[in-house]
Formats: sequence, C-alpha cells, structure tokens
Amino acid sequence: MVDGATQAASVSSRHGLAQAHHTRRALNFAKLHLQRSALRLTAYLLVAYLVLKLIPALEQALSSLEHVSWPWLLGALVLETISEMGFVVSWGAIVDPESLLIAEGRGERMDTRVAWAQLGGGTLVPGGSYGGLGVGAWILHRLGMPTKLIAEREFNLSFLNTAVDALALIFFGLGLAAGVLPGPRNLLLTLLPAAVAAAAIAAALLVARRAVTDAERKPIKHARVAGAITTLSDAVNDTQRLLFHRGRRRAVLGALVYLLFDLLVLWSAFIAVHAKPLPGFPLVVMAYIIGALGGSIPLPAGIGTVGGMLGVFILYGVEHNAALAAVLLYQAIGLLVPLAGGGIAYAILRGQLGQMSTRVSKTSG
Repeated sequence: MVDGATQAASVSSRHGLAQAHHTRRALNFAKLHLQRSALRLTAYLLVAYLVLKLIPALEQALSSLEHVSWPWLLGALVLETISEMGFVVSWGAIVDPESLLIAEGRGERMDTRVAWAQLGGGTLVPGGSYGGLGVGAWILHRLGMPTKLIAEREFNLSFLNTAVDALALIFFGLGLAAGVLPGPRNLLLTLLPAAVAAAAIAAALLVARRAVTDAERKPIKHARVAGAITTLSDAVNDTQRLLFHRGRRRAVLGALVYLLFDLLVLWSAFIAVHAKPLPGFPLVVMAYIIGALGGSIPLPAGIGTVGGMLGVFILYGVEHNAALAAVLLYQAIGLLVPLAGGGIAYAILRGQLGQMSTRVSKTSG
C-alpha cells in the first residue's frame, strides 16, 4: 500500500509539474501577443497621422481629429468598454458554460480574464471577429481544455456574432428601403444587402437540415468537406438553441451588447469629429456591417476595415473627410480598449496563475 501511495503521489507530482509548465507557456504566449498588439496600435496611429499629414486633400480630416470633442471621445471609450464586456459575457456563456477554467484552484472569473486576453491578443491578427481565436484557443489549450471542444465553441461564438450582424443588416436594410427608418432609400444600398444577408441565413439553415444525410453520402475522399458541413450544421443548430432557449439567452444578450455598443462608438466618433451633417444611426449600421467585411482581408493595421467602412460611407453620401476621420478614430478606439483590457487581464492572470504554478512546483518538489 505504501508503494501504491508513493506511485500515486509521483503521478500527481508529474501532473502538477506539467500543469505548471502549461500555465507558464500560456502566460508567455499571452504576453507576446499583447506586446505585438501594442506595437500594432502604435504603428497604426503613426501611419494614420503621416497619411493625413502628407496628403493635402486629407487636411480637413486631420483637422477634425486634432479638434476632436474630448467629452465625446471619453464617452466613446466607455461605450467600447461596454461593447467588449458584452463579448466577454457571450464568450463565457458559450466557450466555458461549465466553468472548467476555474477548476484546479485557479480561482473565480478565470473565464472573464481569458476572454479579455483573447480580445487583447486578437488586435494583432487581421480578420475581424476571427482575429483573436488563435490567441484564445492557444491559451485555453494550455490551460487544459480539449482542442476539439475549443474549436467547436469558438466557432459557435463567432457564428453567433455573425448571425446577429446579419439579422441587424436585414432589419435596418428593410427599414431603410421601406422608408420606415430615416436615411437613403436606394434599393441597391438597402434592399440588396438585406436580401444577401437573408439568403445567407436561408442557405445556412438549409445546410443544417441536410448536413447529416449529405455527410453520410460523401465518399471518404471528401471527408474534409463532410466535416466542414457538419461543423456548420452544428453551429447553426447551436445558434438556434441559443436564440430560442431561455436558459441560454445570456450569450445572445452579450452578442447584442457587443454589436450595439460598438455601433454607438462609431456613431459617437462622427459626433466627436464634428461631422456635418451627422449620418443617421441606421446608415451607420449598414456601413458598419457591410464595410467591416473588409476586415476579413489580411491587411496590416486594420486597413481592410478602415477602407471598407470608408468606401461604404462614401457610397451612402457621407462627406469623405468626416467619414475618414470618424472611421480612423473608431478603429483607434477599437484597438486601444481591448489592448488595455487584455493587459489588465494578463497582469491578473500572471499573478493568479503564477502563484498557483509556484505552489504546485514547490509541492511537487
């Protein structure tokens, strides 16, 4: 019995050392990405300033940024913080509903801190809402969550955010086209985007219904295609359950807050740069969602997002200098707040997990 107890203690010791090693690697990974995100924010601000300064036609946009309304700027920072908190709530409800992250003595609110670290590290990678997935997934893996489970839940989170964006595009597009909401009534800029979003949702629902049958009929050489279809089907079904299951509305509420307050940040940016005339909120929603597709293009410093939104705003008739100044300000806020929140989360995680790793190492030793 003594030998058995000794062997069990040895296994526990090795497990503790491995867990401590994974924890240190997760912290180092988060630190590296936060540092790179800080460099990216610095580079973005420098490049934006030089472009505005060196191109004479953009002098008015630079003047708008130099004379920005500070109360509205501070308000936009608060709104962006609330928006990111919505993401954190949704993240916890979908990625870690069983509170696996607080296991093994890690302490409470571990999910909140990892989510903020994902947001902060995600500012490094282009790709819109998908940018931070690699950072968050890596940290979760190092903290012991199975890779397959991470992939499924992170994809479900992104799919939910995409579905909320699509529904907002349909609602505001139809409202503008019908004249119910104030703004442009050009059908190409209102009804068409709404129709495309509705078609995408219908296609996803159709795929979800036929996924099992189609996947079973695929030959072995198409196993990856079958797997992709099944993954999409699972995401659609999970999103439907989130939307209509009262017990899981927290995830949907978080996604709505994430989108709504981010939209308010962009609208506030127009007010902060003294845009005249001020674009209506429905127009801002349309330009935000359509233009943000440019963020999926792997360009540095968020150029895809800036260019996409700017182009759509100009199509909608917004004065180009005001649009450029507002979008640049919005993008800067969108980089700064997640980075600051991610840095704070990292500092807390380092103290919390670092102490836990030290205790485990001493006990194992």
